[in-house]
Amino acid sequence: MWRINVRCDGSAWKQSGADFKTMTEKYQVELIGSQKMRDETRIMAYKMEDISEVETFVEDCLKFPGFTADFESL
Repeated sequence: MWRINVRCDGSAWKQSGADFKTMTEKYQVELIGSQKMRDETRIMAYKMEDISEVETFVEDCLKFPGFTADFESL
């Protein structure tokens, strides 16, 4: 089991948030946490089982300007 951490600032979310949400729908991923900070930064955590899908998901996240992503074992 893997945890994927995705972060972006408020302007990146306004620009690409809808497209990001659409992108997540093509994966077998579970949203396990989401926070909107006072400075509009978004922090999201997803859970996924297959490491090859995790790597592809992270690559897709990084295609959005202003988004960062990493993963760790659960």
